[in-house]
Amino acid sequence: MASLVVKLGSSIVADPTGEVREEVLAPICDAVAARHAAGDSVVLVTSGAIARGMRLMGLSARPAAMDELQAASAVGQGKLYRHYDELLAARGVASAQVLLTFFDMSARTHYLNARHTLRKLLDWRVVPVINENDTTTTDEISFGDNDFLAAQVAILLGAKRLVLLTSTDGLYTADPTLDPTARPVAEIFDVAELDALDIGFSSSPLGSGGMRSKVVAAEMATAAGIPVTVTSGLEPTAVARALDGEAVGTRFHPQAGRVSSFRLWLRYAKPTHGALTVDAGAERALRERGASLLPVGIAAVEGDFTAGDAVEVRPHGGGRPIGKGIVNYSAGELRRIRGMNSEAIQQTLPRAAEEAIHRDYFVLD
Repeated sequence: MASLVVKLGSSIVADPTGEVREEVLAPICDAVAARHAAGDSVVLVTSGAIARGMRLMGLSARPAAMDELQAASAVGQGKLYRHYDELLAARGVASAQVLLTFFDMSARTHYLNARHTLRKLLDWRVVPVINENDTTTTDEISFGDNDFLAAQVAILLGAKRLVLLTSTDGLYTADPTLDPTARPVAEIFDVAELDALDIGFSSSPLGSGGMRSKVVAAEMATAAGIPVTVTSGLEPTAVARALDGEAVGTRFHPQAGRVSSFRLWLRYAKPTHGALTVDAGAERALRERGASLLPVGIAAVEGDFTAGDAVEVRPHGGGRPIGKGIVNYSAGELRRIRGMNSEAIQQTLPRAAEEAIHRDYFVLD
């Protein structure tokens, strides 16, 4: 089932004080209703629950503590969805609130359940309004203003287009607020073109994304063959034009070669919590054979991390990092078993995993 996925960032949903931008959401809902009436299936992915909660609780700055972020989201989520529900209902469109986490996208059973639910809602001609379940997530809460979630939803549904709405009119060669010579980029045909651009991070007091997270989301979706448009959600006609595939904002064309969206997420978005230095043999195995990293090849462990965290993998003697992966052990455990073979590891940590980082959870730099 082909569908259209539209993602709204915090700066589109809420003004700098955290008040919902009804005047911005209204034309977006107009465009959604028009495509819905034309027979298209439309999915909205929204940010803004934390921003809305901040406003309602009188918080002047985005909290840094995880429990405060989660609490702000809990306060704001229901109130935020009500705006969408009322705006869409006024246009004759039924909607449903759907809360997802990264685990729902990464665990196979949860992934299939999410897809079945979304497809059934679309079969029923209901517009899903999706947000990340910030009240239960951990480091995913800072991923990038739900850009990754939007890309994953587009991939999950096999969408025919992903539209990422932001407060600027597309991608620039540099941050236009800092560099007056920055030029708009109309089209990206090859993600290698992005290397020449100065893509910064968010400076918004409400959001957690920025153009970099949108570029990562675009890389993910286009790697799955889905065209992506990054454009302004503040310009009333931009959404409808983007959904029509018109030349608006920055258009990312589908890539010729397919790349795992999980590997793109791991490379660009999963935060690192430490580093492993490996010997020459392990480096060759990782670079040349695509092998897993075994504890026997680890020379040094840096940082404080737990199993499931991402760490950087570095060559012995320094130089460019080899890559990044998700570890099966904590830092303390790896310090105990580094340099050991499998038999010695089993004696030290019974029922331990054979790999420090499995090859399926590792990406080369």
